Amino acid sequence: MLGHQDRTRAAYDGVVELYASMFANQLETQPFARNMIGTFAELVRDAANLRVADVGCGPGHLTAMLHDLGLDAFGLDLSPAMVDHARRAYPALRFDEARMEALPVKDGELGGVLAHYSMIHTPPGELPALLSEQVRVLAPGGLLLVSFFGTEGPEPVRFDHKVAPAYSWPTEQFAELLAAAGLDTVARLLHDPASERGFLDAHLLVRRP
Repeated sequence: MLGHQDRTRAAYDGVVELYASMFANQLETQPFARNMIGTFAELVRDAANLRVADVGCGPGHLTAMLHDLGLDAFGLDLSPAMVDHARRAYPALRFDEARMEALPVKDGELGGVLAHYSMIHTPPGELPALLSEQVRVLAPGGLLLVSFFGTEGPEPVRFDHKVAPAYSWPTEQFAELLAAAGLDTVARLLHDPASERGFLDAHLLVRRP
C-alpha cells in the first residue's frame, strides 16, 4: 500500500501545470500572507544569515519572491514534477526534490525556513518529527514561518483538499507543537478564509533561540 507521502507526491505530479497557473499570482489577492512573508524576510535579513529554504516549494513562485526580497533562497519539494517546473520557470534558482522530514541541509545552516501550507498533508502524529527537522536546519536565531488552515475546534480536522487529503489545526495546538520543538513565538496571525473551505488562514512566525 502506498504511504501518504507517495500518494501526495503522485497527486501533485498530476496537477503541476494547473496548480502553477492557479497559484502563480495568488498573493496579489492575499495581503495578510504577503505581508507575513515580507516580515519574515525582513527579520531574516536583520539576522544576517540570508540562506533560506522554501520547503514544499511547489512551482517555485514563493522561492522567487524570497529571492526578490533579498534572501539566498532555494526550494525543496516532494514532487519531482513540481521541481522540474520550478527549475524551468526560475532557472537562476536552485530547486531539489526532498522530503520535509529529511532535508538535505546541514545542521544549523539556515537563517530561515518558509513552510507555506506545505505541512497540511502531514498526519498529526507525524508533525512533531517534521517540526524537529526544521529546527535542526535552523541556525540559532533562525526563523520559521508556517502557514496552514486553522480551525476553532479542539482537534485537527482531516478534510478533502483538492489535491490530496489534508488537515486543519487549532492554532493554539499548533503553536504548542512549535514550542515543544524548541521554538519561540515571534508573531501569529489569523484571518478570515480566502477559500470556500471555511477554515481560518493561520500564520505562525517562530524563532530558534
